[in-house]
Amino acid sequence: MKKYLAECIGTATLVVLGCGTAMLVGCDAASGSGYLLTALAFGLTIVAMAYSIGNISGCHINPAVSLGVLISGGMEVSEFVGYVISQCIGAFAGAGILALIFGLGGVEDKTGGFGSNGLAGVGGNPVAGLIVEIILTYIFVTAILGVTSKKANHGSFGGLVIGLTLVVVHILGIGLTGTSVNPARSFGPALVAAFTGNTEPLAALWVFIVGPLVGAACAAFVYKALEEK
Repeated sequence: MKKYLAECIGTATLVVLGCGTAMLVGCDAASGSGYLLTALAFGLTIVAMAYSIGNISGCHINPAVSLGVLISGGMEVSEFVGYVISQCIGAFAGAGILALIFGLGGVEDKTGGFGSNGLAGVGGNPVAGLIVEIILTYIFVTAILGVTSKKANHGSFGGLVIGLTLVVVHILGIGLTGTSVNPARSFGPALVAAFTGNTEPLAALWVFIVGPLVGAACAAFVYKALEEK
């Protein structure tokens, strides 16, 4: 149970710090600094969590990462299900914390939906959104599989590499889809937004579930083929 609790806490932390930063600074095209700050918030949170709960659960805090690990043979199906449930609960809790903070503090949510993802940057086209999410998740999960491979020799720098990879995929993806690469991170804010009367994020939520999972599966299969002798 400790690893499931760690995944729940880690995912909640990612949503609070990552989505919270986006809500506070905004991510519109006129705010380039908002792009960078949000990208850094997500990436640096991963770095912090990797070095704090990584030894407990592996610090997946992302169903797409867990799927990649599952396909690579790093976990059992039952464990995968437990991870995904814990991650989704954590994401919902994190978004709920943001709703409480921003609501009680009367702070403007500059994203309009608790940092939820959307398709405005790709003209509302779900196919374009899927392509973006598949490619970005493929890059992110490939980096994780490479860093955590038994053949890797990155010492204690693995968490930093993973965090910086998340930063760079966010720098590109924020303006397109808001960058999910993480179904739980998309699920939590979209659900809390719906509870507060904004159901728009739910309409495109499937893109941010399917895209990352497909990207993660592709990364796992390709990396497995490349790594085999």
